[in-house]
Amino acid sequence: MRDIITIPLTSHESLIIASDNSGGIGMKEEDYVQVSYETVAYYSFRVAAMECIAAGGEPVSVILHNFCGDDSWSELVNGVQKGLAELNLGDIPITGSTESNFQLKQSAIGTVVIGKKSLDKITEKIFSNDLTFAVIGKPLVGNEVIEYAHEVVPLSTFKKVSNLQDSMIWPVGSKGILYELNQMFTNKEFTKEMLRTSFDVLKSSGPATCFIIAFEPNQEEVIKKIAAAFYHSITIK
Repeated sequence: MRDIITIPLTSHESLIIASDNSGGIGMKEEDYVQVSYETVAYYSFRVAAMECIAAGGEPVSVILHNFCGDDSWSELVNGVQKGLAELNLGDIPITGSTESNFQLKQSAIGTVVIGKKSLDKITEKIFSNDLTFAVIGKPLVGNEVIEYAHEVVPLSTFKKVSNLQDSMIWPVGSKGILYELNQMFTNKEFTKEMLRTSFDVLKSSGPATCFIIAFEPNQEEVIKKIAAAFYHSITIK
């Protein structure tokens, strides 16, 4: 099951609502990871936007819940705008609220991305042995996201892959590759022993630094060309 809510609007269109939370990451003294609020917002937006797009949604609005303080608001908005630019999305409204009555000891934000989906857009597949699998990007978490930023799959690459027909994409979050694979299909259950890939399939992928794609074998060369060095195959025994 995807981490989104689908709300039918009309006979041909629905709303896709996706969200992400971030805590203990920012510029406060007691934060576990010290990074700018622009970076915090960029990666939180990234997760919600990838979930929305993977479900077939086209983002139309972003909502920020800010618990970092009034002074951080403009940086947070900058981070969201950076993500929108990578997705080549133009005038998307950004709104939200700041907790200004009390100062928290650690940074925290919540991000909601709302998108619209045409009901004739298919984003799901049934598992079959004919499908080919890959991970695009690398699972990273915490300070690794900053240290190995060059191995985080760009949003622009994710967007290009999402436009391919007859494929299924699935962002990888904190529970890792194996967990997400087991959310993709209702007719298949995977174990760690069944998967052969260069990554630890139990490792957290933090702010969706990678995603899984299931596709028809004849699409492999096209996907490899788009993903380039971010492409890592998964063999299922």
